[in-house]
Parts: sequence; structure tokens; C-alpha cells
Amino acid sequence: MVSTKHTDKASVVVKDKNLISRLSGLGPVLALIVLVIITTIMNRNFLDPNNLLNLLRQVSINGLIAFGMTFVILTGGIDLSVGAILALTSALSAMMITSGVPTVIAMVIGIVIGGLLGGVNGLIITKGGAAPFIASLATMTIFRGATYVFTDGNPITGKIMNNSFMFQFIGRGYFFGIPVPVIIMLIAFLILFILLHKMTFGRKTYALGGNEKAAFVSGIKVNLTKTWIYVISGIMSSAAGMILISRLSSAQPDAGTGFEMDAIAAVVLGGTSLAGGRGRLFGTLIGALIIGTLNNGMNLIGISSFYQQIVKGIVIIIAVLLDRKKNA
Repeated sequence: MVSTKHTDKASVVVKDKNLISRLSGLGPVLALIVLVIITTIMNRNFLDPNNLLNLLRQVSINGLIAFGMTFVILTGGIDLSVGAILALTSALSAMMITSGVPTVIAMVIGIVIGGLLGGVNGLIITKGGAAPFIASLATMTIFRGATYVFTDGNPITGKIMNNSFMFQFIGRGYFFGIPVPVIIMLIAFLILFILLHKMTFGRKTYALGGNEKAAFVSGIKVNLTKTWIYVISGIMSSAAGMILISRLSSAQPDAGTGFEMDAIAAVVLGGTSLAGGRGRLFGTLIGALIIGTLNNGMNLIGISSFYQQIVKGIVIIIAVLLDRKKNA
């Protein structure tokens, strides 16, 4: 009789934990809904279709970078060089375009170079044994410096960029009323979602974040998998750079500055643990929308950009503290 009571009690506890876990998973979505409601109350123009399309277009750049960052953080790592990779690869592609290289080829080369730069991060971390924070901090400085050397500190622009339909289409075009950058972001999301949640590579990524030694013992090629993850991060950063130069019709040497913080914030707000091994790509998409809504809402309300940085910093701190509490 006593045993039956204990069993029933244990069953209730398990059900409560499952319910709490499900509600916790809905946290980012609920936070986004609350943020949308508050922003709408404070400024009715927020729900204007043109404003929403503009918001989604802005989110696409951070979203792409954050998708790659999700893979990195799931392994317990971090990539601070994403903004610098964006700047360097977009400058290289812009230079090729102004030199007469076809737009698509120049952009593909830029994205491939982004993957190689991400691979450099991966090799320093895996073969060199450097901590991801230190390695990506160092390469961030190197890539940013290389961008200034390559551009001589000046923006790269030209008539070819303004006259190229394909170049303009990628950053400013519409397809069935939807901004092309948003479509690119959703295609990238779908591909990476399948890679992370439906394929062996994704299971290896979670295994690395859960317990790297156990993953090695179970036969996972740790160094190779981790290097590919940083390659993905580099590819996503450079793809975001292609959209950015198309929107601006120029490549700025200081482009991407601070983008790493927005990407990390989107990943953490989306529920991915900084300790690794836990998180979903859908959560990152919601996190990117939260950051975008926050930026857009504060602009509509007329909050100074200086105060916006403070607000975003506070949001990131809250997200990190909540993550630590969940892992305690």
C-alpha cells in the first residue's frame, strides 16, 4: 500500500517536471508575444505592414549569424569573430564586383572564404587547444585589422554595384511580397534545422556539448565535427555580409561591429544553454525576433541609441542569469 502511494507521488513529480519543462520551452515565444503587445500599446505604428516587413528584413542578418552561432554554443564554445568575418568577406566580394567579377560568383567566393575563416577558428581551437573565447577574440582582431588594411579604411562602392540587378535584388528585392533577405534566412533555417535536428551531424553536435570525452569514446571525430561547426558559423556570417552590402550598396570596413553580441543574445534568449548540449534552432529564430522587435520598438518609441545599448545589455544579463539558474 505504502509502495503504491510512493509510486503515485513519484509519478506526480515527474508529470510536474515535464509540465515545467514544456512551459520553459515556451518561454521565448511568450516573451516575444508580451514584447509585441507592449510595443504595440506604446506605438500603434509597430503593426504597420511596412514596419513589420522592415523588421523582418533587419532580423534576417542577425538571424543568419545566430543560426551559425547556435551550433557553436551547443558545443559549449563561442565565436566572437562573426562580425569581423562579415566585414572582411563582404569587403572582398565588393572589391571583386567593382573589378568586374559577376555578382553571383563574387558572392559565392565571399561565402566560401567565410567558411575558410571559420575553419581557421576551428583548427586553432581543436589542433591548437586554444579556448574558443580566446581563439575567436584573437581572430576577430586579425580579421578586422585585415579588413582595414584591405580597404585602407574606406568604404568600397561603385556604379556596378548600383547597376547590378542581382546585387540589388539580394538585399532589397521582394519575392511574392516577401523581402528576399527574409526568404534567404528561412531557407538557411530550414537547411540548418534538418542538419541539427534530423541528421547524424546534429546528434554529434549535441553530444559534444553534453560530454566531449564521452563523445570521443563513443567514436565521434571530435576535432573534425567541431571544425565543421566553426565553418558553418563562418559561412552564415559571410552570407549575412552579402545581404548587408547589397542593402547598403557598399562595403563598410567597420561593418558587423557588435554583431557578435546580438547573435549570442538571440541564441541565449532562444533557450540555448551557454554550457552547451541543450537548445533548439527554432528558439534562436524566436530570439532573433525578440532582439529585432526590441530594436524596432525602441526606435519607434524614440529611445536614444545610447539607452538602447543599455537596455539590450540588461536583457542579455537577464537571459544569462536565467540560463545559469536552469543549469544549477
